[in-house]
Amino acid sequence: MFVLICVLAGINSAHAGEPIMTWPNGWEVEAVPQADAKTQVSRQRAVKNDQDGTPVMVMELTMSQVESGHHVNLQGVLLEMRKSVQKDFFQGGYQSVCNKIHPTTLSRLSALETTCTITQNGRHVLSQTLVAAVDGDKAYVLSYAGQAEVYKASQDEIEAARNSLKL
Repeated sequence: MFVLICVLAGINSAHAGEPIMTWPNGWEVEAVPQADAKTQVSRQRAVKNDQDGTPVMVMELTMSQVESGHHVNLQGVLLEMRKSVQKDFFQGGYQSVCNKIHPTTLSRLSALETTCTITQNGRHVLSQTLVAAVDGDKAYVLSYAGQAEVYKASQDEIEAARNSLKL
């Protein structure tokens, strides 16, 4: 038991400064390949699978280092991310409508959020939410997406995960 605690303490200190998220029960936490050390980007991801093991929902938290003295236009960043999401879905044969970017919180930080409804042939098939925040020299993005029914049914799990986030 003591060895396990020491190992876990070592892991925790090795990743000091990284966000801590308590992922929903039953979700599979995936190892996300980290970019090279120069980019200073940290990513965490969890996936909710159906009974057959097919992914039906995904949440990802990204932390990026911001250059010293650089001001992040959070609204502009979120607009570009939203455009990219919409373009990707359009190229896949889907239509998407996103709500107005609005204020929210991400952990202890003021943040901006938008949610996109993705349809195919007029039928709501997916939803995706993007939340972005900046804290000094770090920028955070939480993205979660899933099949329409699963997304709606998972709101309590999503809320609990968001509320657990320690930045």
